[in-house]
Amino acid sequence: MQGRLRRLLRAPPRRAQLSRALSSSPPAKGGGDGGSGVSVKQVTRGNMAEALEELRARVRDAAFVGIDLEMSGVTSAPWRDTFELDRDDVRYLKLRDSAERFAALQLGVCPFRWDHAKSAFVAHPHNFFIFPRKELLSDYSSHEFLCQTTSIDFLAKYQFDFNTCFREGISYLSRAQEEEAIQKLNLLHQDQTSASSTTSEEDGDMPLKSVADILFTERMKNNFKEWRDLLVSKSDGHFSEYTKCATGQFQTVFFKMRPAIMLNGFSSHQLKLIQQVLRKNFRDLVYVCTFGEDDTSEKRVVYSDTEDDKIMLMKDVQEDLLKNREARVKSAIGIRHVIDLLSSERKLIVGHSCFLDIAQVYSKFIGPLPSSIKEFSLSIHKIFPHVADTRHLMSVSQAVQKLMKQKSKSLSSAFSLLCPASHSYVEKPSSLSPVRIEVEEDETAYGAKHEAGYDAYMTGCVFAQLCSYLDIKFEQLSPQDNLAKNNKLQKHVNLLSPCWNSGTVIDLSSGTERPDPGYMRRYPAAVYDNIVLIWGFMSKVRPKEIKDCICKVFGSGSITSVFSIDSTAVLVQFKKQESVNDFLDLKAVLERTDSAISMVHPLSTILEGGQTRAVKYDTYRDICSSSESKYLFADQAEAVCATSKNQLQDNVDDNLISGVHQSILHDTVLTSVNKGDGTKSGSKNEDDADITCQNILDALHDGRTFLGRRMRS
Repeated sequence: MQGRLRRLLRAPPRRAQLSRALSSSPPAKGGGDGGSGVSVKQVTRGNMAEALEELRARVRDAAFVGIDLEMSGVTSAPWRDTFELDRDDVRYLKLRDSAERFAALQLGVCPFRWDHAKSAFVAHPHNFFIFPRKELLSDYSSHEFLCQTTSIDFLAKYQFDFNTCFREGISYLSRAQEEEAIQKLNLLHQDQTSASSTTSEEDGDMPLKSVADILFTERMKNNFKEWRDLLVSKSDGHFSEYTKCATGQFQTVFFKMRPAIMLNGFSSHQLKLIQQVLRKNFRDLVYVCTFGEDDTSEKRVVYSDTEDDKIMLMKDVQEDLLKNREARVKSAIGIRHVIDLLSSERKLIVGHSCFLDIAQVYSKFIGPLPSSIKEFSLSIHKIFPHVADTRHLMSVSQAVQKLMKQKSKSLSSAFSLLCPASHSYVEKPSSLSPVRIEVEEDETAYGAKHEAGYDAYMTGCVFAQLCSYLDIKFEQLSPQDNLAKNNKLQKHVNLLSPCWNSGTVIDLSSGTERPDPGYMRRYPAAVYDNIVLIWGFMSKVRPKEIKDCICKVFGSGSITSVFSIDSTAVLVQFKKQESVNDFLDLKAVLERTDSAISMVHPLSTILEGGQTRAVKYDTYRDICSSSESKYLFADQAEAVCATSKNQLQDNVDDNLISGVHQSILHDTVLTSVNKGDGTKSGSKNEDDADITCQNILDALHDGRTFLGRRMRS
């Protein structure tokens, strides 16, 4: 063991150039004005009901449906981007954070129906504007979301209509929010029904302290008595709608086929006094409060001559209130009706790099995102049983890979290369005859790139062309056929790329993830037990310097890769798993041992400033799972780990460090270490400056062995 650690010091540092993959690419060239010449139906809350009814028929007849979302942002901080060294659970946590923090501003839905007479697909692009407006008075929560400046600037560049979005966008309730709202309504209905059946004369009585209250209640009592007596005097039961009490000027109206008085212009305090007057003085007059279509309250005093009739009246009022509230909840569902439609029809849903889009749909329209990627996948599969990702399909066909070699895999790039009939700036024509696609003209505006409705149309067009590369014959497709179960396509359905650089695909039907054979890795495959997370080092220290420092101690081949999370943190992957503990232990000893070697040791470059932290990979996951939102990773890590001292411990027992220090100061270690001239050092009084990092490493391993024996004993 000591010999292995001693060799860590002797190998020269390895020099290597580090590179980092860019997380985004510029927009595809061509079509600079963003125009498409494709009619896209623009849907706001003003024409939502009409558009939804039209869409039902379109989706029912469709072979597949293209979807797309435009969002207010993608990542809340640079380190929240997905990296090639991210484990699947970490990658999902980052995607979940994005879906929860940012808003969906547009939903694009484009059904594609195969027309045998035309031998072409007929597309119907719809662009739904979305805004999370508060629709229910019983909902006391307010919707909050982040805006990423780069995303907003990008949308503005392509003439995104923010005014229409914020003023006319369609609001929504998720399924979870709808269920919660209905539960509240049922409880409120039960409480009101119970309260109305147990009301007594003494309930709610207020002491009349002021002269104004006394005079008001007396006047109301006289007016109600005069109005009631006038009604009773008409024994034939014929009441004029315009009958007025001579003194009180109460106009008679009818409510539920009963004479009533509208109470307008009274304050809330006066209304309470009126209710008290009715309870104490009139058995046949009932106070009733209902709500109109605009949610304004309407107060009435209703004449009911028998107890049975009064009970029936209050029952009718409560049922009407419940129906009105349920109708308002249904109306508040808004844009989610579209999601429910797509789910109920169980059509093939097609997206491009759509994992984040699907997560957004779940977060906004289904409920809180599950804690794990497997649970999320299985839940989505129940809602959308057939999902195809064009980004994944592009890697299936070798002909498509050859066509798009060295090209961006963005939607715009794929559309320009694969859909020549739809674009004039194609760089290289396809070797296959393109699938014909027509757009049924609509009375609304033409679509543009990076508008959700038009992007949903482009996604469907790309999918149709990719199917032709898979040798799928749409001419043989009958209206009853389920395209998702086509034997040439079925094996590629429900396989989504979690992100552009994951190197994996996830199977929604099983929740399992596997390598993507078409992905070209930029970094060596991650071995997560071999990775150390380091943050808090001086900002001037670059990843290459970190690698060089560690290699001076552990050898030139000891580091597989160093990946920069941001300017304040890196992930270091060692070649061997045992090097992780060696590094953490060595760092802890250097920081806690009062020795000159701590200042001249190669790791001092990393440890300078005394704020450097190093932990294993699982802590990286914990940091990413936190709801804290800091721009720099080091700030995020400190905010998360400050609440748990265990996270910041350097995995070294204090007794071990004390033993190492004593071992160094005495000749237990020094007598067995070769000096630079090849002689043995045997003095127990040598200066601390003569201590080498090999002394510390040997002492650490001796200390671990000693502690292990002590714990076993």
